[in-house]
Amino acid sequence: MSLLRACSISKCLGRRSLADVRRCFAERCQLCVSVRSTAVRRISETPFCLQKRNISSVILKSEDAKKRVHEQSQLLDVLKARIQQLQSDVVLDVQHAKVQFLKSPSFGGGVSSGRTVKGSSKDKSDIPKSGKVVTKGASKSQPSRWMKKLSEENINKLKKQQILQQKVQRNAKEKLPASKSSLMPTGATHKTMSSPAKKRRGGTKLSDEIRSSVSSAAAVTAATSSKAAEALKTSKQKRRDSKSKVSDKDATKTTKDGELTEIAELEKRLNDQVQQRIHLSMTERFQESSTGSSCRDIQLSIRSYLEACVFIGDIERSQSFLVSQHRVMSRRKLLTTDVYNIMMRVWAKKGTLSQIGRIFILMEEAGLKPNVGSYSAALECMGRNPNCPPKVISRCLNQMKKDGLSVDDLFRECVFQQDERDMLLKAVQTVKPDYEPSLTQNASQCSSPLVQDFYTNREHHTYPKLDFTQEELQKCFQSQLSVEQACTITIDSVEAMKPVTENMVKMRELLAEQRVQWQKVLLQALRENKMILTKTNTRDYKLNLYPYLCLLEDKEYVDIMIQSVSNMPPSGESLKILAHDLGNRIYTKYCVRQKHQNRVVEKLGSIYDAYTELLAKDTKVCNVLPREQWCKLEMEQSSGPMLQGAETSWPYILMLELGTFIVDIMVKNLKINSDILNPAYDRKLIPILYHMYTFRSTRQVGFIKPHPILTQMQQEAMETTLTFDSSVMPMLCPPVPWTSEKFGAYLLTPAKLMRTTHGATQHEELLEKCPNLHPVFDSLNQLSNCAWRINKPILDIIISIFNDRGSDKLDVPPPLSEAPKIPHFNSQDLTYTASEKAHMKREVINAKKKCSEMHSLRMDALYKLSIAHHMRDKLFWFPHNMDFRGRTYPCPPYFNHLGSDVTRATLMFAEGKPLGPKGLDWLKIHLVNLTGLKKRSSLHGRLEYADSIMEDILDSADDPLNGKKWWMEADEPWQALACCMEIANAVRSPDPTKFVSHFPVHQDGSCNGLQHYAALGRDVIGATSVNLMPCEVPQDVYSGVAQQVEELRTRDAAKGLKIAQVLEGFISRKVVKQTVMTVVYGVTRYGGRLQIEKRLKEIDEFPKEHVWDASHYLVRLVFSGLKEMFTGTREIQDWLTESARLISKCGHTVEWVTPLGLPIIQPYHRTRSLVSKIFLLCPFHSSFIMKYFKSSTAFFPEEIRLTKCDAINTSFNLPIASVSHPSF
Repeated sequence: MSLLRACSISKCLGRRSLADVRRCFAERCQLCVSVRSTAVRRISETPFCLQKRNISSVILKSEDAKKRVHEQSQLLDVLKARIQQLQSDVVLDVQHAKVQFLKSPSFGGGVSSGRTVKGSSKDKSDIPKSGKVVTKGASKSQPSRWMKKLSEENINKLKKQQILQQKVQRNAKEKLPASKSSLMPTGATHKTMSSPAKKRRGGTKLSDEIRSSVSSAAAVTAATSSKAAEALKTSKQKRRDSKSKVSDKDATKTTKDGELTEIAELEKRLNDQVQQRIHLSMTERFQESSTGSSCRDIQLSIRSYLEACVFIGDIERSQSFLVSQHRVMSRRKLLTTDVYNIMMRVWAKKGTLSQIGRIFILMEEAGLKPNVGSYSAALECMGRNPNCPPKVISRCLNQMKKDGLSVDDLFRECVFQQDERDMLLKAVQTVKPDYEPSLTQNASQCSSPLVQDFYTNREHHTYPKLDFTQEELQKCFQSQLSVEQACTITIDSVEAMKPVTENMVKMRELLAEQRVQWQKVLLQALRENKMILTKTNTRDYKLNLYPYLCLLEDKEYVDIMIQSVSNMPPSGESLKILAHDLGNRIYTKYCVRQKHQNRVVEKLGSIYDAYTELLAKDTKVCNVLPREQWCKLEMEQSSGPMLQGAETSWPYILMLELGTFIVDIMVKNLKINSDILNPAYDRKLIPILYHMYTFRSTRQVGFIKPHPILTQMQQEAMETTLTFDSSVMPMLCPPVPWTSEKFGAYLLTPAKLMRTTHGATQHEELLEKCPNLHPVFDSLNQLSNCAWRINKPILDIIISIFNDRGSDKLDVPPPLSEAPKIPHFNSQDLTYTASEKAHMKREVINAKKKCSEMHSLRMDALYKLSIAHHMRDKLFWFPHNMDFRGRTYPCPPYFNHLGSDVTRATLMFAEGKPLGPKGLDWLKIHLVNLTGLKKRSSLHGRLEYADSIMEDILDSADDPLNGKKWWMEADEPWQALACCMEIANAVRSPDPTKFVSHFPVHQDGSCNGLQHYAALGRDVIGATSVNLMPCEVPQDVYSGVAQQVEELRTRDAAKGLKIAQVLEGFISRKVVKQTVMTVVYGVTRYGGRLQIEKRLKEIDEFPKEHVWDASHYLVRLVFSGLKEMFTGTREIQDWLTESARLISKCGHTVEWVTPLGLPIIQPYHRTRSLVSKIFLLCPFHSSFIMKYFKSSTAFFPEEIRLTKCDAINTSFNLPIASVSHPSF
């Protein structure tokens, strides 16, 4: 059927003039122009045939397009002739397809000419005759020897062709009535063609007939060009011209050489067009993806808008908005059943069944079928209405049954709020008094062989208890709940311990006065803007920010603005980042308020109290995992609202628009007196924030920058408090276990299982489709249940140095008062030469850069130390999630156990363990590892070295700042000092074996990435260097590479190479370590050179004028040394890189699944940016075109990061060994 429709359109286009084409399409809009017919698909399985399926028809719009069609027809004639010459025994003139491959309207193509089957006069009235598209000024194609050969062969095979044409004609007559009866609108016709039943009726038999007459050799040869099928449709006129020239062979002999040259040239042009078609087909796929992504964003925006209106109680606005969207046909297509269900739930709570009936009618008009949410709302409304007749409920249940839905489906799939579930059950039990929902918990079955034994063989395993009573855990829950309900927390700054000067007091008072004034101004400005939005005369279906500005109290919006001003760095913040941060804060507060309104908090507390029985030490032991226990409790307490899935995620563009609106209010209304610091200046109000533009690489981006007066006041005030979002703080109770990709970690604050780039949706879609993520959930839950405490002595020492002047050597950033002064000079001063001015400008740029870096490092250290100081007397937990590669990370960004040496040194396990007979020895070995010494010594040798320096260890523990300061020379000085104190406490205890230690002892792999490459490549030499093979002493790959580089340097120095001679005595393990470690994770020579350059700059004795040349020279030697040591590594990397390049070149993203069943997809695309009405450059990741280079270079490091499965699998099995201290 679809075949006949395509034939009809192609004949219509060929028969009529171009001026009548549009009228033809208007008259036959119900005919499908798609070329995806089953018959064409079964002719050939070549890639070119597949590419042609994506090409649709277009109307010619210019003379250039007409001329291009004619030129392409010449190429096709030549190609057809060559194919026929090569396959003289095969009937390749396949007339059955009758489908013209036409250029896509997106790229301005034209209609190809074609040849049709001779039909009877009866057929002509229904199926228009196809002809040639006549182009003005187009010259006729010149005859060639190939065309003559074709004509001869066509005469010889005329019989076979006529038989084939008769078969096609009979088939067309049989299917013509069906084609007539299925005329419908364009969109419906497309659906009809895509259904399997229609395809079978329209083309299966015909394609089988043709398939039997075409040999496999013909199909292979036809694959040489994507134009082969078009060449089979030449016009009758060309055919007659060809026949008339058969007898005139001698006249063309003189033109053979010229024709061969012309053929070669045309063939080259044809190949170029083939490549262009491939590219256009790929681009067309991405355009379809872009359209789908845009629709998803619009649908999310509509849902978010309706839910916001419902949340603030503006039912009239939400109802009118839905109706206005429904009335506009172009917008009605974007509405889904879930959108209508939002209003159904509103009317269900009001008990208005008539309104629900109207929405059912609207859904029917939109061509949508009710789902479980729709019937749930209707039955809920009936349950709330005591006068509802049982017959109405029975009728609803019967209709639901006809739609293939059961009552159990409602309770299993719906997300209930407040008392919706109870009302639904009440309605069902009105007609089925004995009914009870049948709910079953998903069994923890996992197909991954890596963890299958864990789930099947754990009858005798028990989950380890925490060192807390159930009452203590319940109190911890209440403390964390109060923090998250407030959404923010204000803590004391460690800078408050500094002596307070008169100037600090003055600046703090000035800031306090200004903030009071700013709050009043912002409150008034916000209310005025809201009034303007309410009076804005826009059409109903236009989205408006007004509902989003009413979700919170006005004062809460103002507090968010003031907090943003306080946290803004002196160098400013990107407008896009600032706007998204503001929008996200509003969304977080809204989610918390929404859970309060839906009565989730009460149910959460009830379930968590019961959940503590699994973890508390004073309760009975259990053999279930936290996830299983939580799901079991949810099923047992199924009455009331559900804990997950109630909130709709706001689209990225909505957060940007809302945040930009808030930023605009701040920029316009926040002002300060110009003479506030210097009375000599004229008094006038000046803005404290400026919207400016700067360049990031080659892109111009918006920037919000604070006025220097505000920056100076904040720096000199050194305020005593800091305000953070609750999500950046460690949790005061064990986190909620992950039970789905959208529920886990925090109590009320929304959290994502997988961190993704803003706007990317591929990862979320993959996770939703993944059948079983239980191993991933359980491993994250095990990591999250580890409790921590603060190492107070170490923290106090660090804070004292921080508040003094800092220390670069000890990685404690100094204050900005230690920053270099920015030189000032007049660029118009004629006393400076051009070179002097250039030198001064570079000095100014470098000084500003240094100040900016120092401020960033200082604030980072301030946040970490202040949070640690706030938690010094508390026990806390770090909830975990993962990035798109599957690597696990703590959710709190500032202070966690994966931080720097300073952060790690301040952390200890909350639960201590006796050292036992070998514990003290492991503490000593760990201390030696932290120093960076004895890397190639055995464990026994390291233990002997620790005993030999015991005097220094004890001196460091007793007098760290005024003693010998041995600990300061270690690679990780603060962790080394903490270990010295732990050893001192242990050896001075009455019995070291019974000493309870809370100190973390690290166990790390020897360059884990190289270990996996060596194992994959069966590389014995490489495996030996990373301790995969048995050795008498531990091997150190970094020292090995450094030694090999030194040998190469010595050889070059002997030959007289200057830079090799300069580097003598400066090549060490530390210089090459970072580059060696990161080369398996995708570092390039450019990145490796920067790493080595940084290490060389840290060496005071190294001549700075040779840093550039030395880093270039060393990075080349490091890469050469690694290639020699690990022979299989580079081959594996090259194979993975080439695989990723080919995959991305085909327009597909690189995807794989980890051994734990986690789907991974690379997010590397070329951004196709769109400028929205808020003038922000907003990337939409779902419609990106692949970054070939980035995808290829990033694939092998991300694939090798599957090594994280080893760590996850280890944490996964810790409950079996009753270990509760995982940390990776």
